[in-house]
Amino acid sequence: MSRQVKQGDGWRVGWDPEAPVFQALLAGDCWSIELTAAELNQFCRLAKQLAETMAQMSNQLMESEKIACEVEGDLIWLEAEGYADAFALRFILLGRRRAEGGWPVEVVPQLLQALTGLEVF
Repeated sequence: MSRQVKQGDGWRVGWDPEAPVFQALLAGDCWSIELTAAELNQFCRLAKQLAETMAQMSNQLMESEKIACEVEGDLIWLEAEGYADAFALRFILLGRRRAEGGWPVEVVPQLLQALTGLEVF
């Protein structure tokens, strides 16, 4: 398996399975952070879970109603905020290293799509 980098306007995701410590990269317009494989795996899983939760909420909310949902693992905390079908995504890296980042509403659909292709480990 070789190194992968996917990117679009306002986001970038990378995966290098041969890197010694930090195999993954998450980035926005003005920030980036390297992650371990375990951190990226949990980020992908929780982001997918949040996206599914937001989609399920769509039939329980009024069209103009905004919501915020959060989910936390032992390595990553994630929050989706906005409308059920259009939301921003924010994360905080937990544990020894602390970092946070996020993506605006217009970036999240492409980012989530890119993450599904990185769940290869």
